[in-house]
Amino acid sequence: METTKAIKKNKKEEKKEQSEVKILENFDKEKIEEMLKLGLHFGHSHKKKNPKMDPYLYGMRNNIDIIDLLETEKQLNIVLDYLKEIKAKKPLILFVGTKPSAKKVVMELAQKLSMPYVIERWLGGTLTNFESIKRRVEFLKEMEKKKQEGEFEKYTKQERLRIEKEIERTEKKLGGLKNLERLPDILFVVDANKEKIAIKEAKRKNICVIALCDSDGDPTSVDYFIPVNDEGISSLKYIFDKVEKALL
Repeated sequence: METTKAIKKNKKEEKKEQSEVKILENFDKEKIEEMLKLGLHFGHSHKKKNPKMDPYLYGMRNNIDIIDLLETEKQLNIVLDYLKEIKAKKPLILFVGTKPSAKKVVMELAQKLSMPYVIERWLGGTLTNFESIKRRVEFLKEMEKKKQEGEFEKYTKQERLRIEKEIERTEKKLGGLKNLERLPDILFVVDANKEKIAIKEAKRKNICVIALCDSDGDPTSVDYFIPVNDEGISSLKYIFDKVEKALL
């Protein structure tokens, strides 16, 4: 006879299988073909592969790992369903994408949604030492306000130039965080491998993490992930367009 623990485990696995079958039934052939055309399936060089991504890879071509687009579609739907479900609570989402191909896409989406973002180097302590970061952001806002109101006109040209350069440097580092009035509810990162520090900080603060995970990423390091090419601009635009529609 099965023990109570075994019965519960079997029911849990059965429920999971039913959920996966439901997701599989919703696969759209045209969507898969579109993702294929846009290159969402291209992973990194096989030598960079993270073994934890094996279940989400289709195979290898010319020493490049190929992402299984059925898994991409399945995990994307899970993420979108979660975002649609939590949307009513008006979550604060911090978008992070510091790689060159991601910067513009991340900034445009975050600005459309009036959400904070990081597209330059992640500053250690952004989440774990939030009050310090918040003070620096408030200082930036104050300096920009003074500049706009002409309060720096009383200074010499050299002094104004020095102040303006300081504002410019701070804006580049912290400008995307002006909407971060409190710790975010969700951290959404492009490239789980590159943004390890941001992910670790979020986990320490019990912040939900969603990540785009290429063949070199660790899907177990985050709460929700999408196995996908996180380098290609067309790939990123496809994913972020879906995210935008789910949140608007």
